[in-house]
Amino acid sequence: MFLVQNLKHAYNGVEVLSVPAMQAEQGARWLVLGPSGSGKTTLLHILAGILKPAAGKVEVAGTDVTRLDAAALDRFRGRHIGIVMQRLHLIGSLTVMNNLSLAQYLAGVAQDGSRVREVLASLDLADKADAYPHELSFGQAQRVAVARAVVNRPQLLLADEPTSNLDDARCAQAYGLLESQARACGATLVIATHDQRIKTRMSNHYELKAQP
Repeated sequence: MFLVQNLKHAYNGVEVLSVPAMQAEQGARWLVLGPSGSGKTTLLHILAGILKPAAGKVEVAGTDVTRLDAAALDRFRGRHIGIVMQRLHLIGSLTVMNNLSLAQYLAGVAQDGSRVREVLASLDLADKADAYPHELSFGQAQRVAVARAVVNRPQLLLADEPTSNLDDARCAQAYGLLESQARACGATLVIATHDQRIKTRMSNHYELKAQP
């Protein structure tokens, strides 16, 4: 599903990420572990095509994303990759329904209200379709962010530190939410975190070390 080889990235000449090799099959569950500063978020952003690495190969769903131009990469990401950021980045001036519809529009796929409502219902958000982000609790906003990430049925679902600031019950709930939505899409799930509580829930682990 994705393949990383000889990946390196640097900021201002200082190496912040080095991944010799990492490969995941379609539908696999991967946990990327590491302390703050080890490059977890950088790795997710490179997999999502948000960052271009300094060196190395990054192939997602058979496409080398490092070779796509900006417009093609935006379309590819919208259609094949869903990402839940640490900051949810919901658009405050749009309703929940329109936040998800915008994700369809930006991916260049047909806007499908029935698909949006289906995803919202699966996350127990059917009654929040016309709500604005500021009217949601944190848990509801997090579920909307997940809904936006999966509305286009991605092949790869990425989540950056989705559980670190949650108590044990909410941690388990957040992981279950991501896993169930990945399963519904048949997506490969990659969670980047320093939260050890979900380590036993995922069979594949990749551990990043803090850069010197």
